[in-house]
Amino acid sequence: MAESTGTAGPVLEMRSIVKTFPGVKALSDVTLTVRPGEVHAICGENGAGKSTLMKVLSGVHPYGSYEGEVLFEGEECRFKDIRASERQGIVIIHQELALVPYLSLAENLFLGNEHARRGLIDWTETLRHATKLLRRVGLDEHPETRVADIGVGKQQLVEIAKALAKSVRLLILDEPTAALNDEDSGKLLDIILELKAQGITCIVISHKLNEIRRVADSVTVLRDGRSVETLDVRAPGTTEERIIAGMVGRDLDHRFPERPPHRAEPGAAPALEVRGWTVRHPIDRQRKVVDDVSIEVRRGEIVGIAGLMGAGRTELAMSVFGRSYGRYAGGTVLKDGREIRTRTVAEAVGHGIAYVTEDRKHYGLNLIDTVHRNVSLTALGKVARRGIVDEHAERRAAEGFRTAMNIKAPTVLEPVGRLSGGNQQKVVLSKWIFADPDVLILDEPTRGIDVGAKYEIYTVIGRLAAEGRAVVFISSELPELLGMCDRIYTMAAGRLTGEVPRAGATQEALMRLMTRDEEVTP
Repeated sequence: MAESTGTAGPVLEMRSIVKTFPGVKALSDVTLTVRPGEVHAICGENGAGKSTLMKVLSGVHPYGSYEGEVLFEGEECRFKDIRASERQGIVIIHQELALVPYLSLAENLFLGNEHARRGLIDWTETLRHATKLLRRVGLDEHPETRVADIGVGKQQLVEIAKALAKSVRLLILDEPTAALNDEDSGKLLDIILELKAQGITCIVISHKLNEIRRVADSVTVLRDGRSVETLDVRAPGTTEERIIAGMVGRDLDHRFPERPPHRAEPGAAPALEVRGWTVRHPIDRQRKVVDDVSIEVRRGEIVGIAGLMGAGRTELAMSVFGRSYGRYAGGTVLKDGREIRTRTVAEAVGHGIAYVTEDRKHYGLNLIDTVHRNVSLTALGKVARRGIVDEHAERRAAEGFRTAMNIKAPTVLEPVGRLSGGNQQKVVLSKWIFADPDVLILDEPTRGIDVGAKYEIYTVIGRLAAEGRAVVFISSELPELLGMCDRIYTMAAGRLTGEVPRAGATQEALMRLMTRDEEVTP
């Protein structure tokens, strides 16, 4: 049972919060009430205002830049910056981790909050306290280990330890498992439950409704910048469907759009065929990250690739797309039955192949540039005259995608970095659709976005297949593959381990193949 924080009423109240950015009202009359010692989830579609609300609470958006009241443990808060909120015991862990990779764990834990005597850091006390904090979150790494030398899952736990070093009383986690695999996600959720048992109140922003049901006591739903409702997660009527209906404003009868099964044209060659593809690690040349893999996808077909982390799915996709990863060691690529060269990205694009990366912020978009310039990047020749880009044509093309893809942006002149994750993903898809490819390789195309935006992207993918394009769909979410794909290949340790048709595919069957260590013939 959670310990009491000593307050009779709510530990946190946010009353009638309004936050406006130029041209956009991000929050409109939002109210949030959190009880002491509970895990309170906040969910909503991308752009619903979840992160903005937490930035108001933590002082990232300082007092005076918003309307409304924030009360913590019964006292009104007027934080001028994030340090002011941390002094009150409110600590936020953002989705983008704020760790310095080349400093040690101990140095990161106390950065800006050092153990010092007479202006000199007390390293003995620093290492002793760091070890204690790391053990508290289940890490047995030495405190002098560099952050760069541990995985993302452990880095997330270091962020929690860093919050504990600041005597946290209210911990805010923004999409804490978005970049984690299932095992690391499970460990992190267990730590949240342990913190709850210690009396620490937590607010968790998440799109993953199964995780909300596992750890949360209450959930507040935001939609279009407004608080819609707060539900008791343990109540019988609080189902995933009920939460989704609150998020999107309507019932989703189906998580995936219906589409007829693919029927191959007799005698037609595959749109894309990869034979005997082998790629070695970029540094360790003895290690094969893709080992003799052969796949094919036909026009109008959506073919999935499933595998656990390290299976080689992304390495396969990136190496086929212009040898963007690793060292080519063998294999051929055929398009419509004819061998083609894809030694560079330009060659791959020239042959009508597009690749939507899993990391949209680093490789998929120029975040400081506008929507219209990002959309046109892959096919500038379409909006250029005599080698000069016609900006009016560029804007018209982007405006068409803004409407067709339902991209929520004030104008196409909006910097992409200001859009929510789901809308950024729609810009990435628009960019490649503008190039008019025959083959689309989609690598985790719905990672980190909400169910409503996912449905819209699924609809776009289905429409592209219906137009006769071939789609390769890589995903870590097995229900997504089962709901969207005509066939699913499975990979493990860089090798193909199976091929399952849509009719016979189950999560259990896929998982068995994903954990095999030998290649099987489909």
